[in-house]
Amino acid sequence: MSRKKGDQGTSRPAWYEAGLAHVWLPYAQMKTVRAPLPVARTHGSRIVLCDGRELIDGVASWWTACHGYNHPYIGKAVEHQLALMPHVMFGGLAHEQALTLARRLAARLPADLTRVFFSESGSVAVEIAMKMAVQFWLNQGVGKRKKFLAFRGGYHGDTTGAMAVCDSEDGMHARFRDLLPEHYIVELPQSEESAEAFARCLERHAEELAGIVVEPLVQGAGGMRFHTPLALQRLRAAADRYQLLLIFDEIFTGFGRTGSLFACEAAGVVPDIMTLSKALTGGTLPLAVTVARDKVFDAFWSDDPTRALVHGPTFMGNALACAAANASLDLFEREPRLRQVANIAAALAQGLAPCRGLPGVKDVRVKGAIGVVELDRVDDLEAMRARFVEEGVFVRPFGSIIYLTPALTIGEDELASLTAAVTKVVSEAG
Repeated sequence: MSRKKGDQGTSRPAWYEAGLAHVWLPYAQMKTVRAPLPVARTHGSRIVLCDGRELIDGVASWWTACHGYNHPYIGKAVEHQLALMPHVMFGGLAHEQALTLARRLAARLPADLTRVFFSESGSVAVEIAMKMAVQFWLNQGVGKRKKFLAFRGGYHGDTTGAMAVCDSEDGMHARFRDLLPEHYIVELPQSEESAEAFARCLERHAEELAGIVVEPLVQGAGGMRFHTPLALQRLRAAADRYQLLLIFDEIFTGFGRTGSLFACEAAGVVPDIMTLSKALTGGTLPLAVTVARDKVFDAFWSDDPTRALVHGPTFMGNALACAAANASLDLFEREPRLRQVANIAAALAQGLAPCRGLPGVKDVRVKGAIGVVELDRVDDLEAMRARFVEEGVFVRPFGSIIYLTPALTIGEDELASLTAAVTKVVSEAG
């Protein structure tokens, strides 16, 4: 790992120096990546570094900290649960926090999305959804429906099954193409041309397909690409026509990020299976769910043990994580989060508007609490990330995308500082 300008090596604590040589960082070429910033604590929308600097967080720790960091209400709920029971296996046992959370999610999600299967991460939740979909058909004696239709620009996680339904042509998983099961990847049916190509793919391959997998309204890590509800309505109609299961990956879009509590609500479309994670616990503890409609669950309901869903993550339904999630749901019910999202959307649109027309800027777009400046290219991502730190903000562009996904509770002045920093760095890059 190189030590470049901006690493602030003289301010590193002893634990950092002793431990850094033993970790493998995410999405990083370890030989050349800049050393990560040592963090002492967090509060609100701020990250406090060990050298005393405070950074305004523009990405809410990969979109998880929807209520800001260290929300006291969530902290108290976790502390109370810790005194009672931090964890108990979910095989043969159950506890209040998990069952209460499952009931509340079922009540809040549309239609009959009522059966909640717990896991610990978004990628695993997607794997479970795919496994459910394939076994849904196997349990009905249909063994040839084992493939999925997914979309260019999509991203569903880094585990093997999830990678297989990502866009591998130009994405981060392209090198694993020969390892992964082959599925069908097409353009989202937004235009008439892409809708026709989508229809042709279904006509040829529907009998092989278990389902359709999509990130509703926003394809996140694949490029922060937005699409309209019409595309999702076309997916629902096609799934119904060919009797396919429609899977919505709401790991990024769930819990207010796009403007409604769940993206499917804005689209007016009910999927057959939905995955949730990221902001589920307010950014405090790992937790994910895969939620199925009644018709999916009913295909597993049998006296035959071989028709059961044989899956069981060790920490599924973790009591501490479920307590945090229940507290997070309380906050969504008691505090004006969706109004805050609308205010953030307006501020992002205004604050990022000066980027339009700057040299090298391809597009500026906003949806809910997501603001994106897409560049023609970024020659040195590490240098750009360091420039944001110099401006007092934590923004982590990827590819040619600079994006803001702040906490839904971020202050007006803090958000203005974020958009000003983006405008300044983009103007320098051009």
